[in-house]
Amino acid sequence: MSGHLYSLNDLAIRVGGRLVGDPTTEIHSLSTIQNASLGCISFLANPKYKKYLSQTKASAVIIHPDNESHLECSGIIVDDPYAAYALISSLFVSFKNPYQSMAKNFHAHSTSVIHETAIIGPNVYIGPNCMIGKDSIIHANCSLVMNVEIGEHSIVHANSVLGSDGFGYAAGPTGYLKIEQLGNLLIGNNVEIGAACTIDRGAIEHTEIHDGVKLDNQVHIAHNVILGQNSAIAASCAIAGSTVIGKNLQMGGLSGILGHLNICDNVLIGAHTLITKDIDMPGDYIGIMPAQKKKDWAKSSVFIKKRNAK
Repeated sequence: MSGHLYSLNDLAIRVGGRLVGDPTTEIHSLSTIQNASLGCISFLANPKYKKYLSQTKASAVIIHPDNESHLECSGIIVDDPYAAYALISSLFVSFKNPYQSMAKNFHAHSTSVIHETAIIGPNVYIGPNCMIGKDSIIHANCSLVMNVEIGEHSIVHANSVLGSDGFGYAAGPTGYLKIEQLGNLLIGNNVEIGAACTIDRGAIEHTEIHDGVKLDNQVHIAHNVILGQNSAIAASCAIAGSTVIGKNLQMGGLSGILGHLNICDNVLIGAHTLITKDIDMPGDYIGIMPAQKKKDWAKSSVFIKKRNAK
């Protein structure tokens, strides 16, 4: 249990849904539809879980109107059950500031500015010329190396490194010559950066992460990348330097984008895909074959080689 208690009517009002059943039903927690118990509210967004609708022990379920006739308990009817679930989830957060009872234990350079409402976790390093905006959260053990600006209502999860040196070298007769990274890293409002991400500051101009971007854990973004508004990138992806990406990119896990490319708005990249050239048409792009037996893969590989040779 979360320690929170709401009536079903409270939750229906919160999400703008139509209530079915007893409005006084008490809800104390969220649960998956298959593992729910009395006092829980669940949701049905994925058709794969529809089979549990008749079996669930939840006190209420958030569902789409198309599934209302299959509901056997109280419910909230909405057009987008997953979005409604997201809104309700915010009501059951136990610790909005997990560091509230702790003594402040972070380092901030004298040239940096932190808004009074920002939350900074323990062992955070904030280097020169950084700015952290209103109601933003920097979780434990993060480093903002230098020249990092973070907007309002943004979240950086533990162990991420922002504003580090980009990978810039010039080949010389006796080895590589380091190119100093003189630009900034600009992070917008309502951005969420997962754990152990690394985002480099720009070499001359800036690396830019625009409003509403969501990054999963262990994502790397190189120097001078521009990542457009409301883009979402799954775990273990990498974007090489100076690539410019439009709005609403969706990028599946373990994927990559080479450097100095231009990607238009509304592109979806499937998991484990490498983008090697510009994309100027919105749509879905994928470059990996599903897992199959080795002998079947060998046959498929031969077929693809023969087809490409034509």
